Amino acid sequence: MKKLYSLVLILGLALVLAACGSNDASNPDTLVIGFVPSSDSDTIAETVEPLAEKLGEELDKKVESKVMTSYSSLVEAMGANQVHVGFVPAFGYVLASQEYDVEVILKSIRYGSGTYKAQYLVRSDSGIESLEDLEGTVWAYGDQLSTSGYLFPANELMEQFDIETAADLESGFFKGTVQSGSHDNSALAVYNGEADVATTFDDVRTNLEEEYPDIMDKLTVLDYTADIPNDTISVTADLDDELVQKIKDIFLSFNDDDEMIQIMNDVYNWDAISEASDEEYDVVRKTYEKFRENISIDDL
Repeated sequence: MKKLYSLVLILGLALVLAACGSNDASNPDTLVIGFVPSSDSDTIAETVEPLAEKLGEELDKKVESKVMTSYSSLVEAMGANQVHVGFVPAFGYVLASQEYDVEVILKSIRYGSGTYKAQYLVRSDSGIESLEDLEGTVWAYGDQLSTSGYLFPANELMEQFDIETAADLESGFFKGTVQSGSHDNSALAVYNGEADVATTFDDVRTNLEEEYPDIMDKLTVLDYTADIPNDTISVTADLDDELVQKIKDIFLSFNDDDEMIQIMNDVYNWDAISEASDEEYDVVRKTYEKFRENISIDDL
């Protein structure tokens, strides 16, 4: 009986140790990568699977890709160590860094640049010719944690028109809003007459031109915001430094792998991957510091 009891204890201890090993936040058995679609894509999970497999081969570790419903859910998942590596936009990174000590390791390069602008899209026949003309219209944006879709244009409009709160912007300056879920959907909301203006990355229309060949004519760029640092590849605070360095080196090696870079281009329009530092996102941090007085993070 004592032998049986001892065996049960040993087996129980083995199970506990195995569970602890699988849940080790510094070096998890399964590394989870989180994505949020920038477009309305039902195939993103399938598209990124070869990238996850390649990363797993190089790390000699199981890698799982997870498509999140929003940037806020991705940030929260990283804070809970349910996602270890996240493709996070600049504003999302600033929040993740502030709340959960998430660390940026890499950034995207698009068209040879590490920065981009947000754009205001209107219908070409709308008669809207300036930002002032947006008052009383309907605004479409994808996600409140999107740097180009929401934060920078919202902050810009609030400053330019002396608007005190985000609520005043959304239901005072604007007649109403459409939270579309993606940049593509925001543009299409204007294209289809469901909204008067969309704020998106520059230039979202190129993603839609094949399916909507007249979109370049029907939608006009009204204006642009200031420069925004590009999206990040960020990691959770608990990941082992050696593992983080391996992840970083592997992603950088994708610059010489046409298949992997094509996947990044298909998913996020990335042309290359570059090293990044936290300081590069201070401009977003400063924008948020001004903006956070007008909107609670709990509202995002």
